[in-house]
Amino acid sequence: MNYRHAYHAGNFADCMKHALFARILHYLKQKEAPFRVIDTHAGIGLYDLNSVEAGKTLEWQAGIAHLAEPLSDAAEALLVPYREALAEVATRFGGAFYPGSPMLAKLILRRQDRAIFVEKHPADVRVLEERLGRDRRLKVLELDGWTALKANIPPVERRGVVLIDPPFEVGGELAHMARAMVEAQRKWNNGIIVGWYPIKDLAETEQLADILRAAGVPKILRLEMLIDAADDPSRLNGSGLVIINPPWTLAGEAEILLPAMAERLARCDQAGYRCDWLAGE
Repeated sequence: MNYRHAYHAGNFADCMKHALFARILHYLKQKEAPFRVIDTHAGIGLYDLNSVEAGKTLEWQAGIAHLAEPLSDAAEALLVPYREALAEVATRFGGAFYPGSPMLAKLILRRQDRAIFVEKHPADVRVLEERLGRDRRLKVLELDGWTALKANIPPVERRGVVLIDPPFEVGGELAHMARAMVEAQRKWNNGIIVGWYPIKDLAETEQLADILRAAGVPKILRLEMLIDAADDPSRLNGSGLVIINPPWTLAGEAEILLPAMAERLARCDQAGYRCDWLAGE
């Protein structure tokens, strides 16, 4: 993937990733103790859907625009943290803006929680810092995401989540992500470690799963949403999350959210979802 997120913000993959990421943050907030968010490939944090870049693809029109109408009552109950963040973005910045994961985290975190957002492109770092504003809870690092992951775990809070969402601009990055997640779990054995991936080449996504299965990690949940038949590696047919140490509630929540979202966002009648364990449960 030649990936610049301004072209893809608010697409179906963002909706799936951010709805589930919001559920993880909601789960962490159930205990009073502080937690840490580490976002290894943060981007610019906020995206204008009226921008030239978004206008070239219009992917958001088949993503977040399709979620304007409510889903089922059960799905909507789980979407509350995500919907609330979207509403706050619309109030603060206008209805044409969509939050990236840093802005989503900023809006969900409590006063005692902390976050580190890592971005290696200097211009994007400056934009991200401006959009997040002065907030003592948040730190932006200009650094390679893989290097920052090794350097910043385990955090002092001992509780928290890592979100790994690389650009997939070079070959072998799915396998690299799998190995980095396993290494992170060995350094921070109770941290929630989340990796996002595109579903294009099924053989490559199964290689990711095989590496994780063989790693000896106790609990790994795989969540996938397909909006099209997964038989054309030239296009994005779906997206997935692999989660090490997932919240105990997440699999059941995904069984409600993913089919509802897949049905709404489908491009054809072969859309669907998968929720299974690569290790544990």
